[in-house]
Amino acid sequence: MIIIHAHFQINPEKEQAFLEEMHSLVAASRSEEGNISYGLMKDTETEQAYTMVEIWKDAAAVEAHNTSAHFTSFAGRAPEYMAAPIDVQIFDGNKVER
Repeated sequence: MIIIHAHFQINPEKEQAFLEEMHSLVAASRSEEGNISYGLMKDTETEQAYTMVEIWKDAAAVEAHNTSAHFTSFAGRAPEYMAAPIDVQIFDGNKVER
């Protein structure tokens, strides 16, 4: 399992357009075969800050998502919404405990 946190800092004047774009992206991504969970979370302390929390079955599912039409379309338009570069963190979904 692969877990991804993509952090977005949005320009205030572009926030509504960003949220509309994300609505379509979330719906399409959730329908992908290897998707387990895909949701946009709003930061409770920083204005116009969001995190996309994604859980994928495996690396192949992530690759399929990253090359999908809905994701590449979003990625092409994403810079117009951003106040800072997207910060992406990728985690192995296996618990690290004894």
